[in-house]
Amino acid sequence: MKRDTLERHQVWVYLVGILVGLALGVSFPAVGPVFEAWLWPVLGLLLYATFVQVPLLHIRDAFGDRRFLVASGLGNFVLVPLLVWTLLPWLPADPAVRLGVLLVLLVPCTDWFITFAQRGRGDTARAVAVTPLNLLAQLLLLPVYLWWMLPAEELGTVLRATDLLPAALALIGVPLLLAALSERWIEAQPQRACWRERLAWWPVPLLALVLLSIAGAQVHTVRAAGPVLLAVVPWFALYLVLAALIAWSLTRAFRLGQAAGRTLAFSLGTRNSFVVLPFALALPAGWEVTVVVIVAQSLVELFGMVFYLWWLPRHLFRDPR
Repeated sequence: MKRDTLERHQVWVYLVGILVGLALGVSFPAVGPVFEAWLWPVLGLLLYATFVQVPLLHIRDAFGDRRFLVASGLGNFVLVPLLVWTLLPWLPADPAVRLGVLLVLLVPCTDWFITFAQRGRGDTARAVAVTPLNLLAQLLLLPVYLWWMLPAEELGTVLRATDLLPAALALIGVPLLLAALSERWIEAQPQRACWRERLAWWPVPLLALVLLSIAGAQVHTVRAAGPVLLAVVPWFALYLVLAALIAWSLTRAFRLGQAAGRTLAFSLGTRNSFVVLPFALALPAGWEVTVVVIVAQSLVELFGMVFYLWWLPRHLFRDPR
């Protein structure tokens, strides 16, 4: 099987992983602690394999196209947060649900965004160039967004979770550092480029294992949160439509090409769900729904990307005849 085939059908791989995890969690409740134990190392490997695909040592390349860079920054870090803030009062009042929505919608994607941009006739070079800058900016700005949008009492509860900093360092800082070192090692000699290609196979099966583990460990939370998830899913779908329209407006305002506009739409539409998972998993007891909301958003997004692949190049960003 080719990697292209695996990536094309990844949404079904993830669905199977979730269904298998739920079935195991219901049939064998004792496996919950096992899933929780292996979730952390698998998530760490997933983040490492993902970060290796990000050109961390080439941030300067993002500054080659200033107009696209400004449009991307304005969209991802100003207009999208404003959109999320506008949607927040309409969401269920559960603080754990709102936190999950904030965590997942406030951070732009750094992995399958490039894949979908390529498939959707976007500009892959621009997508690759802006990705490391998006990654660093979101890690710096996420605490600012949470301080702005969360009530003080909820923010205090989240920030008092003593495992947040260790989780961030262990599951984001360490994979990020190892990925940067790996990138330097790979680029030192041309024949080592095959290692990046081999690591590119890892994210889909590893993410499927992460989703299987979360579903198996949180099966009772998923059952209890069913009505809440049904209430949140339409807002995730609406977000995808509004994000594409924001990209369309920015494309016209900055006079970008149609390929650059499609790339911008995929950037605003895709979110970095599993990069924020370590934060959600490190929250104190009572906040488990946050994890489930993040997983639900990633599934809505994947089906939304299938819609994007049809909608963007044929209608919203159609090339002139």
